[in-house]
Amino acid sequence: MRCCSQLAVAVVATVLLTSTWRGHELLRAAALGPNVFATADTSPQFRNAAKAAGLTARLENDATADKHLIETMTGGVAAFDYDNDGLVDVYFVNGAEQPSLEKTSPAFWNRLYRNRGNLEFEDVTEQAGVAGAGYGIGVAVADYDNDGHTDLFVAGVKRNVLYRNEGDGTFKDVTAKAGITSSVWSVAAGWFDYDNDGLLDLFVVNYVQWDPQTERFCGDRARNLRVYCHPKFYEGLPNTLYRNLGNGRFEDVSDRTGILSHVGKGMSVAFADYDEDGRTDVFVTNDGVPNFLFRNRGDSTFEEVALLAGVALPAHGRAVSSMGVDFRDYDNDGRPDIAVTALAGETFPLFRNEGAGTFQDVTYPSRVGAASVGRSGWANAFVDLDNDGWKDLFTANSHVNDLVDQFEASAYRQANSIFRNASGTFDDSSTRVGESFAATAAAHRGAAFADFNNDGRIDVVTTALGDAPELWENLGPAAHWLRLELEGTTSNRDGLGVRVQIGKQTNSMTTAVGYASSSKDGVHFGVGDRTTVDEVRIRWPSGVSQVLRNVKADAVVRVREATR
Repeated sequence: MRCCSQLAVAVVATVLLTSTWRGHELLRAAALGPNVFATADTSPQFRNAAKAAGLTARLENDATADKHLIETMTGGVAAFDYDNDGLVDVYFVNGAEQPSLEKTSPAFWNRLYRNRGNLEFEDVTEQAGVAGAGYGIGVAVADYDNDGHTDLFVAGVKRNVLYRNEGDGTFKDVTAKAGITSSVWSVAAGWFDYDNDGLLDLFVVNYVQWDPQTERFCGDRARNLRVYCHPKFYEGLPNTLYRNLGNGRFEDVSDRTGILSHVGKGMSVAFADYDEDGRTDVFVTNDGVPNFLFRNRGDSTFEEVALLAGVALPAHGRAVSSMGVDFRDYDNDGRPDIAVTALAGETFPLFRNEGAGTFQDVTYPSRVGAASVGRSGWANAFVDLDNDGWKDLFTANSHVNDLVDQFEASAYRQANSIFRNASGTFDDSSTRVGESFAATAAAHRGAAFADFNNDGRIDVVTTALGDAPELWENLGPAAHWLRLELEGTTSNRDGLGVRVQIGKQTNSMTTAVGYASSSKDGVHFGVGDRTTVDEVRIRWPSGVSQVLRNVKADAVVRVREATR
């Protein structure tokens, strides 16, 4: 029998205010309260609870002496409630045997762990039918058919899989029926409603043209040291956009939307309405070439504007090994900003949204630059780990080259990082959040973020090549919080693209977070020492706006989209 949720759940049945959304007038209205909620200056504390929780599946990349590039890339993870019991479950993507790229043994299975409560999980992979096929890399979760059950998309090496959640604890492979193809190497994906028709569309991030038969030698022949080749030796690929037709099928609209004409070396994707025009835009990190920012024109086409917006490259003008990404407001000015991870020596670029469609590189002014320059990052997220009203930055770290220490003063296995947000600048708190956190060096890749034990604090699950996962339980400090679970009526049912404002804080509903990973656990806010939130302002993709007043903190608030 499942453990009951510890959360107080507030079901909002009454529409307190509904109005048509017009531009950015609501977000730029008079101040709604203080910019930050006061708490003691105490770093959050974490412990690795993975083993005790039963999360033991090893990430198998089938590393070879030939150093095939795909071996460096797997490790996506998703956090979502697949059985709608109020407890967030975990899905891990896994590799396959080479050269067949088949899951020839259970060691290569993708794994679904069911949350039984009290941070205890059970492996339900076989029962659910999601062991997978092929060499998996990334995962994206969302309810694409609006039936109330979260579905799974797994991106991989020339084999993508779409699983429909049947609502009975099982999933069905509907890839072919849905019209999803698998001809290239896909790394990541994300769900969003680009045309605001209430149906979630699928953006697939493609990497490079790869053939194991033509893998070149990279490294030092004199010392017989072979390493993974730099992406400059591979031809890039355009990304893929599938439009949801609403009948269980998708149409490839990459060409007519303008996505197909831009060739990159895609690693991750994130979504936000950066220019506040009511339409969701797309940011794609590229490995060693300029990033993409696809501005949604509103006529079912996109314009690539990264260079003009100031996010194609860091301020120094050189492309970096952009890996993970999150697209969220970190400085509480109401505009979504962009955080990117990269390799040692490149820093973790941070782009602040200046409004008027432009960004500024604030990597060093924010103090992220100096703190990250010696690290290599993969997954990342802006998430309020101490519930003080400022989103902190988490990064999952490791170099891409397992022999990097033979060529430079860098470490392959690295501990993860937590950069605590102090009123818009960041302090490296990695050594102050728990002894085991700073001491756990591994080849980290994916990360997902959710409140797994329903105590109001965001926990983190990470993956690492050749290792079991880590589950970083957030132990506090105690501070108040609020989480919104959103249900669209004319908007998509998951509420992806919904924008929520509490005081000066803004956050958006998205499941595309970090590197090759996905997190679905509503929209979370830390509110510090406040026990009541005066106003919660909600803007839906349909244009409908709602305001909730005098909302009790330390609760999950379920909000259904109002009719106009």
